[in-house]
Amino acid sequence: MINKYIKVEQGTYRNQDMSGRIFPILKDYQRFAGKEGGFVTVDCSELEGFEGLDKARINVPAITDLTLTTEGAFQIQRDELKKDTPADTPTQGEETDEQAIDRIAARFSILDEMAEAVSTSKVRAMIVSGPPGIGKSYGVERALEKQNMFEDISGSARRFEVVKGAMSAIGLYKKLYEHSSKGHVVCFDDCDAILYDDLALNLLKAALDTGKKRTLCWNTESRTLMAEGMPNSFEFNGGVVFITNIKFDNVKSKKLQDHLQALQSRCHYLDLTIDSMRDRMLRIRQICGQGMLEKYAMPQATQEELIQFIFENKHRLREISLRMVLKIADLWKMKPEGYKDLARSTCMRPGA
Repeated sequence: MINKYIKVEQGTYRNQDMSGRIFPILKDYQRFAGKEGGFVTVDCSELEGFEGLDKARINVPAITDLTLTTEGAFQIQRDELKKDTPADTPTQGEETDEQAIDRIAARFSILDEMAEAVSTSKVRAMIVSGPPGIGKSYGVERALEKQNMFEDISGSARRFEVVKGAMSAIGLYKKLYEHSSKGHVVCFDDCDAILYDDLALNLLKAALDTGKKRTLCWNTESRTLMAEGMPNSFEFNGGVVFITNIKFDNVKSKKLQDHLQALQSRCHYLDLTIDSMRDRMLRIRQICGQGMLEKYAMPQATQEELIQFIFENKHRLREISLRMVLKIADLWKMKPEGYKDLARSTCMRPGA
């Protein structure tokens, strides 16, 4: 008997958009062999658009594009689909595009305020969660740059550092030591591997702790620490910003859930609430409307055409992000009359 239901945040079936649809699960998520993404097998025997089929494979870019939900939500969806509601008209209680844009803008405004608070030592630490390529890092780095303006003018050492990519436990210890003084901030951007390493995770917990003193210890012998003259323990008085693509509320692993809850309890956690393909597209429209493409001297009609091209091909493009907008804008600058053909070859998944 089926008792599990999944909401597809972003996905397709035979190139048809399934984003926002809810299905009974027959088989859990599986990765594609030898390429990115995966699929979940669902029961579609009683669903419109799947006539004659008992099951279907819904393709998704990653497991994070699936959310477990309830039978009640599935029944509500079925009832709504039976109504003769025009496709462009929100159903009662559904968030309009304008409301969604306001929600996203408000979240990013809070991000700016919190980043400034960390950079001025008013707040010890924060975690920022949201999908890649939506501008999470920009607001944080801008706030840190602003606070270090005088150091840059005088040629003094900066009091902050943005660390990107893979990070080992010993590397984390070293970075926290380098920025352990009050007024210093270390920002970990796309260092999600830390969350899966118990030793690194415990160091991060200690750095984020709400206690009066935050003492970090390295309790095993380390040639690296000895060679660099670093102590086996130190008091951390700096600030930490952790920027992640992981939505903490959607993590399925019980062990990881416990770790993430421990992190949330130690610092401020900001979810930017960009949870669907629609939200990503609205974010792109919002930022483009604020002048992101001005440097290209692109006619307004062409900007709208470029964004529409992204919208129409959102499930074929390798990602939907602000970075992708700039990639395609670069192709327009290179070849205004043929940028779409170039984008199809360089920015889309083969056979998508």
